[in-house]
Amino acid sequence: CLLLATLLIPEWTPCMVGFSTDVILMIILKQMFLLVCRQKSSVSFLTRPDRPNLAYHRLKGRNPGVIFLPGFNSNMNGQKATALEDFCSSLGHAFVRFDYTGCGSSSGNFEECTIGKWRKDVLCILDELTDGPQILVGSSLGGWLMLHAAIARPDKVAALVGVAVAADHVVTTFKRLPIETQKEIEEKGEWKFPTKYNEEGYYSVTYDFIKEAENHCLLNGPIPIICPVRLIHGMKDSDVPWQISMQVADRILSKDVDVILRKTGQHRMSEKEDTKLLVNTVDDLIDKLSTLV
Repeated sequence: CLLLATLLIPEWTPCMVGFSTDVILMIILKQMFLLVCRQKSSVSFLTRPDRPNLAYHRLKGRNPGVIFLPGFNSNMNGQKATALEDFCSSLGHAFVRFDYTGCGSSSGNFEECTIGKWRKDVLCILDELTDGPQILVGSSLGGWLMLHAAIARPDKVAALVGVAVAADHVVTTFKRLPIETQKEIEEKGEWKFPTKYNEEGYYSVTYDFIKEAENHCLLNGPIPIICPVRLIHGMKDSDVPWQISMQVADRILSKDVDVILRKTGQHRMSEKEDTKLLVNTVDDLIDKLSTLV
């Protein structure tokens, strides 16, 4: 029980030493109940006549609002998303977290998804669920998509916060493969690349997904974004090199761009101090934007 408690609520572990098994079990069950309630009871759906429905959770509040964009094959119930939701709730600011088409609780077939379709998902969330200026927080793939959203909706996107931004990453990684390997993937129509984030040990995307993604690459020239941008990246990120955040910062036209490197940070940036840094960064931007109004 103590081991399970350590995994679920590590910050409480020192306080639990010496507790009876029954007491620890009650605490664990309460935490699990609260987690399940948060994930299931608050889900709404954005219905779209021509596209799959999108699952989302929204807090109404004042602006600037905050929207969280999850990473590849991820969902809206991750630690960063829920930490930001709690923070926005405490301030009374609007907040939205959602699942892309084919991911989490949203409708659609993941195998049929593309960067372009997920880009449209983000714009639908912006257009249909929010009013006024918004701060977009994008994790990994979500960081790539937030850049596209800022380009498409410059009047609505007031600031960006990227966490391990994976701009162009799937395309550049594929193009670094030997030509023979690229041809083999094209013939098979599928690319399996290793990951430590699922039981299979790999993610699978179609060759068509890679080719379509080429249409959305941004690092080949200036990125026409002029709002404040904050890019957080872990230097121990073995999935998306931190140098990509430096490239993004260099190509964005905005003069108000900061890159924050965490020397021991991993790709998911899920340590307690990482989460605190993310929340503080969003807090600073809220203050900055509120002062400008």
